[in-house]
Amino acid sequence: MSIDRELNKRSGSKCELCGTTENLKVYEILPSKKGGIDEAVQACTTCIEQIENPGHEDLNHWRCLNDCMWSEHTPVQVVAWRMLSRLRTAGWPQELLDMMYLDEDVLEWAKATGEGEDDENKIIHRDSNGVILEHGDSVVLIKDLKVKGSSMVAKQGTAVRNIRLDHENAEYIEGKVDGQQIVIITQYVKKI
Repeated sequence: MSIDRELNKRSGSKCELCGTTENLKVYEILPSKKGGIDEAVQACTTCIEQIENPGHEDLNHWRCLNDCMWSEHTPVQVVAWRMLSRLRTAGWPQELLDMMYLDEDVLEWAKATGEGEDDENKIIHRDSNGVILEHGDSVVLIKDLKVKGSSMVAKQGTAVRNIRLDHENAEYIEGKVDGQQIVIITQYVKKI
């Protein structure tokens, strides 16, 4: 059974965060270890766009966290914790966060992206011009790069779409070049 079908069955054909039945997609929770249904949620495009674009959240939309934070499914709990942590300065999210309980390993996963940390402790990825990079951004290589462990050379000017951030090192991002997933050093990319 495909992950789409499994999530559809688990969620009852609804967004597992806000409950809408329209524009549903599989959203993989990062960092993932093995992928699959245990590391994904079914979410609407509204929720996904706001998760991936910090600072552009509609606070009223996220009142749904009051319900989904009690989900029996770990990935839903992780997203709820991250969003409550991000929005906690609004007051009511902090109250919900104080009520929420996560097992130690689940809490570690939830904190893996730096959500909930004070800004001075967060790992911030910056391109060669100092522009902040976010998960899902597109970048262009500013130099030919040899890919370790292969004969491949990633050429200058190559666009890398939908990057992923390394949550332990501010100098590393991941992306696909010529169909191969590689690690790229941020000083050799420019955000587009």
